[in-house]
Amino acid sequence: MVMSRLKRDGKVERIEWALLKGVRSRPAGGNARLGVHGKEVPMDIVRITIEGVTGFGWSRISKENAKQLVGLTVSDLFTTEGKVKPSYYAIEFPLLDWLGKYTKKPVYQLFLDSSVDEYSVPCYDTSLYFDDLHLESDEDAVELIQMEALEGVKKGHRHFKIKVGRGAMHMQLEKGKKRDIAIIRGVREVLGPDSKIMIDANNGYNLNLTKEVLTETADANLTWIEEPFHEDPEYLSELKSWLEKQNLNIMVVDGEGNADVNIVRWAKDGLLDAIQYDIRQYGFHKWLELGEELDKANVHTAPHNYGGSYGNFALMHLAPNINGFLFVEWDGMDIQGIDDSAYVIKEGEVSVPNSPGFGLNLDDDYYTNLLNNNGWHVEWNHKQRI
Repeated sequence: MVMSRLKRDGKVERIEWALLKGVRSRPAGGNARLGVHGKEVPMDIVRITIEGVTGFGWSRISKENAKQLVGLTVSDLFTTEGKVKPSYYAIEFPLLDWLGKYTKKPVYQLFLDSSVDEYSVPCYDTSLYFDDLHLESDEDAVELIQMEALEGVKKGHRHFKIKVGRGAMHMQLEKGKKRDIAIIRGVREVLGPDSKIMIDANNGYNLNLTKEVLTETADANLTWIEEPFHEDPEYLSELKSWLEKQNLNIMVVDGEGNADVNIVRWAKDGLLDAIQYDIRQYGFHKWLELGEELDKANVHTAPHNYGGSYGNFALMHLAPNINGFLFVEWDGMDIQGIDDSAYVIKEGEVSVPNSPGFGLNLDDDYYTNLLNNNGWHVEWNHKQRI
């Protein structure tokens, strides 16, 4: 048992926070409801020290809240099964990384009944945004997005998600729909028949637009449509019935943002094929619980991950714990100060390193320099939190 290896009265000695920077290989454009996302992404990284061992991970815990955690013991923070207690989910990723490093186990092995030494998980490139809005010609737009898809292929990707819904805000409705369709077809053309292609409308379609786009791209063999419109049981029921009548084997998935509170129930009722709560905002442990619930209901798991590549790695360790896990949404970027080279993308799958914690290495000198310049820390001095 994981917790039997721990000194349960070991105390949290120090918590540190610094803002690292992720840099994409190219700027990301808009989507159906937002403008340009840009090239640089801030990354909140917390480092925690317990019993002289450090772990680190994404967390937006405040300094004031962190002050309440220093001095707490391992038994305060973790259950007897080795899970982080709900009161401390705000710092669950650093705690899980610490637990893995202390026990010399990868995070994914902490919660599995059987031993898994090596595995890989399907992933998809999520970088095909609205980078074409400056172009008048649909042909030029298609060529640009095709080129971006082929850049992803060179990085080992085989599966891609395309942002659609240009007519919701950025283009005239009919013209935007026409370009969406042309780009979907163009990406399928350059990727060939074996790649999985998903589309994401970010609620930029309505029911009728959704039907039109899926009809016009039937030969593209799409895997799923994501957030076609804001979740509505009547629309979803009609869409699912229509897909069946049209013999279109396309999944309908949703849940990444401000999702309706009934979305899981609707999925269990057959109105959605997969749930997509964000891995960082929803959290690792809550996903463990929800994934088990969805497995029992034959609903797939496809967590959202964008705007912070730490979720790439967290999802890799969640995946083997959920039978219905579909893909890692891969938001690729270089995180300055973090070495993620142990994760290798090949033929559309990511291999997971069999190394302690989340398998990432932090440049301690670089992190400490950031900490001294723009970060904060709290520590335990056995008498008071300082």
